[in-house]
Amino acid sequence: MSEKKYEKFDIAIIGSGPGGYVSAIKAAMLGAKVALIEKSEIGGICLNWGCIPTKALVRSAEILDEVKDARSYGVQVDGYSLDMKKVMARKKRIVRQLSMGTEQLVKAHNIEIIRGKAYIVDKNTLEISSDKEKFEIETDNIIIASGAKSTKLNIPMEDKGNIIYSRQALDLEELPKSMVIVGGGVIGMEFAFIYSTFGVEVTVVEYLDRILAMLDKDVTDELMKVARRKKVKIITSAKVSEIIDSEDDGCIVKYKAEDETHELRAEKVLLSVGRTPYTDGLGLENIGVELNENGRGIFVNDKMETNVEGVYAIGDVTNKIQLAHVASHQGIIVAENIMGNNIKMDYTAIPSAIFTKPEIAVVGLTEQQAEKEGRKVLVGKFPFSASGKALVHGSRDGFVKVIKDKENDRIIGAAMIGPHATDLVSELTLAIQNNITAEQISHTIHAHPTTAEAIHEAVLSTENEALHFVSKK
Repeated sequence: MSEKKYEKFDIAIIGSGPGGYVSAIKAAMLGAKVALIEKSEIGGICLNWGCIPTKALVRSAEILDEVKDARSYGVQVDGYSLDMKKVMARKKRIVRQLSMGTEQLVKAHNIEIIRGKAYIVDKNTLEISSDKEKFEIETDNIIIASGAKSTKLNIPMEDKGNIIYSRQALDLEELPKSMVIVGGGVIGMEFAFIYSTFGVEVTVVEYLDRILAMLDKDVTDELMKVARRKKVKIITSAKVSEIIDSEDDGCIVKYKAEDETHELRAEKVLLSVGRTPYTDGLGLENIGVELNENGRGIFVNDKMETNVEGVYAIGDVTNKIQLAHVASHQGIIVAENIMGNNIKMDYTAIPSAIFTKPEIAVVGLTEQQAEKEGRKVLVGKFPFSASGKALVHGSRDGFVKVIKDKENDRIIGAAMIGPHATDLVSELTLAIQNNITAEQISHTIHAHPTTAEAIHEAVLSTENEALHFVSKK
């Protein structure tokens, strides 16, 4: 054990992802002496191998799509090509810039960055180990923000390097001719649209009866329509049973559907079946930290407290909602609570953003959830095909959908699929969080011509009063 010494910290945070580093900054702002412990890169999975690099590839795919379609805008483009090495180099530059910026931001708040893997000795002591050294630090409070890792499929698999996970999919400098994506969730569908746009023959195999099953069916039906047009093949209600190497240096994916076994051949297989909370090797058993009922993730209350006094958990490791912005907000909540304030985490209005093409964003209740709660609702929809701004941008697909409570006129849910959906969702998140009524939105002037007008029209449509579209109700 090294003799390396630090003064005792008020708070030690395990993991520097969007939960960890935001919590560190907020706690430091409130006057705490904070240690941020990271075994890899500042910013965690999201910044380095998840949210940000994926969106860099999404943007390259968007540009390629626009070049392909340039003639329809009156622009002649000849001799274009896709250079994956340059695509990946751009992604790396963006990630590096943001990672360095985040590290500088953390340091600007006098937060001690400690490099290494953290192990909980007791509730006031952490052992830090790296290739070079091992030492202990003392702290009054511990925040576990260790994130999650790709879930492994428990099936027979042969692998000569052709089976990849999201991290490897973000570094492919040579495009395969074909790819099977196992899992039709958010990550799987984002990669499906990225790589199909890049010219890869993509097939998605999903265990459930539809992709993105947590969304309303009309949203997934719309995405399926676009996927078919883009020649993304989607197979649902299919259980992958085995992945073996083929004679041509690719893979054979065996799956069962309708009581029959089928085979798919591809150069690469991307496994995207979810993420598992990262709790291994943290020493949770040393202090008796309880896990959730299903054993996945650390149990916390609405103040982000574990069952052990002075020990907290935030982000994906809690397995509540695995979204970066949720982790960040949980980080703020826990920092406030440690520093003497009494704040609870509110999950009423959590927006989700999915960067397929077209984009998808949802917030609040789905129609099915509202029905299960016994609510009487009115639903309004406005198609982007009736939006001037969307048509100018060449985006005819999708719609904005608003769900309001019939009894009090409050907005309780929204879903949108189409241009800039991931940016537009913030208006309806604000509405749900603050109990804003449909009438209040209907009397709010929305700038013209913008895609945000679709929100206004969808709200009007809940009462069949849309001005620029005749409802089929």
